[in-house]
Amino acid sequence: MFKIKRFYKPFILSLLLVLCLLGVQAVCDLSLPDLMSDIVNNGIQSKGVTNVAPEAISANGLNFMTLFMSNEDKDFVIQNYTIISKGDTNYTSKYPLAETENIYVLKDISQDDMNKMDDIFGLTSDTALNVLQTVAQQKSEVGGQGSEGSSFDLTKMDTSNLDFSKIYAMGQMIPMMPPNTVTDAREKAANTDPMMKTQIGKVFTIGFYTDLGMDVGKIQSNYITSVGLKMIGITLLSAVAAISVGFLASRMAAGVAKSLRKNIFEKVESFANEEFDKFSTASLITRSTNDITQIQQFTVMGTRMLLYSPILGIGALIMMLNKGTTMAWTLALGIGAMILLIAFAFKMVVPKIKIIQKLTDKINLVTKENLTGIMVTRAFGTQKYEENRFNDVNLETTGVNRFVGRVMGFMMPAFMLIMNLLSLLIVWVGAHAIAQSNMQVGDMMAFIQYAMQVIMAFLMIAMMFIVLPRATVSAQRIDEVLKTPVKIKDPEDPRHFDESKTGYVEFKHVSFSYDGATEKVLDDIDFVAKPR
Repeated sequence: MFKIKRFYKPFILSLLLVLCLLGVQAVCDLSLPDLMSDIVNNGIQSKGVTNVAPEAISANGLNFMTLFMSNEDKDFVIQNYTIISKGDTNYTSKYPLAETENIYVLKDISQDDMNKMDDIFGLTSDTALNVLQTVAQQKSEVGGQGSEGSSFDLTKMDTSNLDFSKIYAMGQMIPMMPPNTVTDAREKAANTDPMMKTQIGKVFTIGFYTDLGMDVGKIQSNYITSVGLKMIGITLLSAVAAISVGFLASRMAAGVAKSLRKNIFEKVESFANEEFDKFSTASLITRSTNDITQIQQFTVMGTRMLLYSPILGIGALIMMLNKGTTMAWTLALGIGAMILLIAFAFKMVVPKIKIIQKLTDKINLVTKENLTGIMVTRAFGTQKYEENRFNDVNLETTGVNRFVGRVMGFMMPAFMLIMNLLSLLIVWVGAHAIAQSNMQVGDMMAFIQYAMQVIMAFLMIAMMFIVLPRATVSAQRIDEVLKTPVKIKDPEDPRHFDESKTGYVEFKHVSFSYDGATEKVLDDIDFVAKPR
């Protein structure tokens, strides 16, 4: 392909614009799995709650949570909340509890402070859960009950029906417990997986919102709707980028093909019999039509796939690793299987593809000879012989094309099988990670989508590796024609005829011989042909 790179120079700006559009398309496509993960993790599982630190909390709720905080964390949390006196009409519509009780509303703080608040509430929520489990167990033992029903797992309760009055009542027992109870619970919570602490913290936050009288269902629906609209917008932007890339790629490919046809036609017009004998008319026809078509198709596909697949594959791989490295080995296994499949197909198909163009030349040659010599064929009655001759070439070409088609037809189901098996493997491994609270369901779903994008990137590269050799061969054949030196050239400074000798043909000492001949056909010829 580098042999004809000069024909792509007029389209450098179009190519740069295509790269920018492909970058936009890749960013859009890579954003969708992450947004889907947010819908599942935050919109469905967490009822639209995105932060562990509640945006508002009742006075009882804040007092309860500060029981499990260190003095430093307690001071930091309190200074980031503003107390709202009961009956403040600016807040009663959003927080109905504000009509009868004082509440605390989170101030407008920086992202770093918000992250710190989330960490504090996550740790505090897990600490509170550990302490409440201890209180529940002690109450069960005092009441004489067995171990059944004595556990207190807040993450398995219906958060829409949490009775915080009972939880606050249990919290009143905490000052009467041994001093090391809260300390031990905090140490245990500090060793809990951060994802688990986040989930527990969001359960508490949902409960605090319910305690305030907020419509948690509306919060959830608003969150899902906003993220869904964002996904629709990103999808539309990706579609616009893809359509624009297709338009620019088609225009660039058509322009390159136009320039190639023009240059080949002008070059062939300057050929003498010797150049025609070197290539043959049939080969020149193939190079002017089929070979240029191969270049045009490769330009369209290469612009859209060869440039896009590395961007998509690398981006998806980075996004996957951001979701967690525990399942990275599953992707490595899938990629390894695909590489073996691509290597097999490449070894089987590429040699055959190089033969196809020569067979196409052969078909064109036989067809041309039959069409130009049809009168002679009929005169001597050799129609059957010519039919068999064409049939032999046609069958040979058909056999090679069928072989290539069978291999390519095998690749697609094989790739789909690898993709589906990889999805099953990710689900199986992800289910165990979810059971151990090392991963959320949405993250697993996003991981599957990113894995499919990586696999699709490899699939596009594999397809281009099959098309590239044929386009490379075509480019070499075209370049051979364009770089062929022409022996008969018009002089740069031609001599003009003597106008007084119009119609005269005169040879002075003219000699002529064929290439490789030992003797001259004409030797030192002189004659004058005068007009009548």
